[in-house]
Amino acid sequence: MKTFVIGISGVTNGGKTTLAKNLQKHLPNCCVISQDDFFKPESEIEIDENGFLQYDVLEALNMEKMMSTISSWIESPSHSPVSTDQGNAEEIPILIIEGFLLFNYKPLDTIWNRSYFLTIPYEECKKRRSTRVYKPPDPPGYFDGHVWPMYLKHRREMEDITSEIVYLDGTKSEEELFSQVYEDLRQELAKRKY
Repeated sequence: MKTFVIGISGVTNGGKTTLAKNLQKHLPNCCVISQDDFFKPESEIEIDENGFLQYDVLEALNMEKMMSTISSWIESPSHSPVSTDQGNAEEIPILIIEGFLLFNYKPLDTIWNRSYFLTIPYEECKKRRSTRVYKPPDPPGYFDGHVWPMYLKHRREMEDITSEIVYLDGTKSEEELFSQVYEDLRQELAKRKY
């Protein structure tokens, strides 16, 4: 069965989840898998030399479980445990996978039909992150000591391994980002119908 898989990645608090949910509302036969649902329990998260929990690394995630969920959906979108908005049977089933470390995980490289990466500047990112509530909460210095350096490291790695990524300006309004990506996807999906 033909499917269409979209990756939405980017910096913390860059708008990945919001964009994925907005697209899901407007794309027929679409569901979303969020990488955040695959974090390991806090007891299994490494601690660095500064005492920071290492959440911003692939090892903090159960990627095998995530891959299993994705594979189940690709094999049988209509029977997947991930809920799909029931669309027209002729519509290509669409899966949106959103998360902060998608394009750094090699086994995912072959599944993308479209890849997007949201960026925002350091100051905006720090401001947005400070307004969010995390469990466990960010300790003082966590953003500068762990979150931002890991983002920069992973972005450099990603740029070396994946080429077909559309970079998005996360400082644009939700509506602008949605319109830009929705129009791009509409054109891509139209090509596949013929």
